Amino acid sequence: MKTIAKSMGKVAVLMGGDSAEREVSIMSGTGVLNALLSQGVDASAFDPAHTDLSELKSERFDRVFVALHGRHGEDGTVQGALELLGIPYTGSGVMASAIAMDKVMTKRVWVAEGLPTPRWVWLSRDELTHERIREVPDRVGLPLIVKPPREGSSIGITKVAGYSQMQDAVALATRYDPDLLCEEFIEGTELTCPVLGQGADARALPVIRIAAPDGNYDYQHKYFSEDTGYHCPSGLPPEEEAEVQRLVVAAYRALGCRGWGRADLMRRASDGKFFLLEMNTSPGMTGHSLVPMSARAAGMSYEQLCLHLLSQATLDGAPRKSA
Repeated sequence: MKTIAKSMGKVAVLMGGDSAEREVSIMSGTGVLNALLSQGVDASAFDPAHTDLSELKSERFDRVFVALHGRHGEDGTVQGALELLGIPYTGSGVMASAIAMDKVMTKRVWVAEGLPTPRWVWLSRDELTHERIREVPDRVGLPLIVKPPREGSSIGITKVAGYSQMQDAVALATRYDPDLLCEEFIEGTELTCPVLGQGADARALPVIRIAAPDGNYDYQHKYFSEDTGYHCPSGLPPEEEAEVQRLVVAAYRALGCRGWGRADLMRRASDGKFFLLEMNTSPGMTGHSLVPMSARAAGMSYEQLCLHLLSQATLDGAPRKSA
């Protein structure tokens, strides 16, 4: 283990940043940093909101663990900067990060690949008129979900049960993004499934079934509540577990993801059909986070997971490493 740790060189754990998910990123990054230090890695915290990224080069960091969430963290911008600096980093590259951060672009790729995702309407900032907003429920049905397409951690999301709630939902979502994603609400079971690796080597970890109070898996219930139930093993029949894992790996490959990721899905109660919601390319690593939970069910400790992800740090176009 010490030999592996030494081979990682000098490591920066990027955390914090300036997105709406800064608080969660600090929690994730602190966990990762402590895990790497416990394994003998020469790791340091690095907050790009306070220190210019160019210092990664001047301070001679050998690789970066990206524990940033949201804008300027998992949307391809930091990844592009690290490419220019020539410093290998964890997670997906520039293109996959940018596409996965945009839920509308993600859906377009998945639909093109024949993968199931809920019906949706995208409204650009120029289309947010009262008339266009009023039409949305007629197009996707009620209830529906209104969300900013380029945020994570359930920030800015509203479940809309009637026409009268649309305007308030739009007002909340557009605080975080000038555009709007309105999505068919799938009544059923919420699931999530991590993936490790790249290309043909990508493999799914065990599926997690999420049971939030009243089905409300919001920001508070994701990171701070003890009321949310997480079931891993998921309790799904083996053939359904395998189908979720197949879908998630296909969704991950379609976006060109690498290193690691986590897809969120719904299983519709009426017919058992699965629907992909989104792909997270820099998932949470907090005490409530789901990738460590799934990895633990597969026999991998938090510390082993962090070290594994760090060992897979690379650059776009670099020779592929096996998972």
